[in-house]
Amino acid sequence: QLQLVESGGGSVQPGGSLRLSCAASGFSLDVYAIGWFRQAPGKEREGVSCISSSSDIKYLDSVKGRFTVSRDNAKNTVYLQMNSLKPEDTAVYYCAADLLLGPCILGAKTVDYWGKGTLVTVSS
Repeated sequence: QLQLVESGGGSVQPGGSLRLSCAASGFSLDVYAIGWFRQAPGKEREGVSCISSSSDIKYLDSVKGRFTVSRDNAKNTVYLQMNSLKPEDTAVYYCAADLLLGPCILGAKTVDYWGKGTLVTVSS
């Protein structure tokens, strides 16, 4: 079965850190661009970060300097390290795989696979 599974979400105080993982099963991530998205209650889904198969990287302006995306093809996993978390980062975070050559597209509208999401709550 082809799927993406996110993990690592949870509740954290402002200023805290979390590392999200996006693990693939049934297919190899190394030829895919991976995007991280989030959707907060009552808001549209937005692209947070992406990393291409050649490790071209993009970030949403509001997370630059705080979030870091990386990939470990040997583990078939992509990570999103989130530091200095703010209450406005609260959302369900999703990863998505896009079979795309060249630079990744932040907030890509069409992707090949979606994960089911993991909840991140930032609150004091």
